[in-house]
Amino acid sequence: MSTPELGLPMVVPAPDLPARVRIYEVGARDGLQNEKATVPTEVKAEFIRRLADSGLTTIEATSFVHPKWVPQLADAEQLFPLVSDLGRSSGVHLPVLVPNERGLDRALALGARHVALFASATESFAKANLNRTVDESLAMFEPVVSRAKADKVHVRSYISMCFGDPWEGPVPIHQVVRVCKALMDMGCDELSLGDTIGVATPGHVQTLLAELNEEGVPTSALGVHFHDTYGQALANTLAALQHGVTTVDASAGGLGGCPYAKSATGNLATEDLVWMLQGLGIDTGVDLARLTATSVWMAERLGRPSPSRTVKALSHKE
Repeated sequence: MSTPELGLPMVVPAPDLPARVRIYEVGARDGLQNEKATVPTEVKAEFIRRLADSGLTTIEATSFVHPKWVPQLADAEQLFPLVSDLGRSSGVHLPVLVPNERGLDRALALGARHVALFASATESFAKANLNRTVDESLAMFEPVVSRAKADKVHVRSYISMCFGDPWEGPVPIHQVVRVCKALMDMGCDELSLGDTIGVATPGHVQTLLAELNEEGVPTSALGVHFHDTYGQALANTLAALQHGVTTVDASAGGLGGCPYAKSATGNLATEDLVWMLQGLGIDTGVDLARLTATSVWMAERLGRPSPSRTVKALSHKE
């Protein structure tokens, strides 16, 4: 147990938790793609640099989805070269979202070494987001994964609607497991289990993780991506940590949601996550004060306050 500094939690470790957690920062992509107004490329680049300066080592930079579908990220070709030196000079990983082989081509042409796919556990969301069935989308991803792995590129896949779907309701666990296994079998290095509409609860999280392990998907290959629609994101994160998960997706300042699921509210705020992890004595490598200042800076450029409770609390102390 340690005495807290001003603006930091008291450290009281809990048993059977990881010593270190890798935060997979999604604010620059998942957060900004939901903005009504397009954020200038130079502001996005500065945001990513400030996030790296706070100690984050995995920062999803942008998306190579067709600009027609995500116009806020239409500047991917202009943005990525402005920040790609972070990977060379600071060892920061800069994953980019690629929807298909064309997206992969665009990413590889700029030197991306970490890519992410965006799969769905449900037919309704696959149709809304990819205009394909689940099986058709998996078939589309197969050559993307194959080509990326042949080029020694790290491949992550998000799986949306792992816990609930706005059209279909609760999602059967076996349905999620089937999609996850298919993605691992085709060669994905890492899977991110998405609670896209924020309906998961801790028991559901642990049961899904256990079922995935039973079917041969190791915990080491799993990350979690929780939305805070019902205030469950941190509780669900703790449940995942208790199971042994060490990769947690979060968004600086709580930016983002999902443009194809209108009931989805913001992602788990990175600052809220860091506050909890620091209090548990779990290492993240993140400087909370710098991260908070970055989210305040970004909120000023977006013209509204950050929804992160920790950002609000710490910025009001100043």
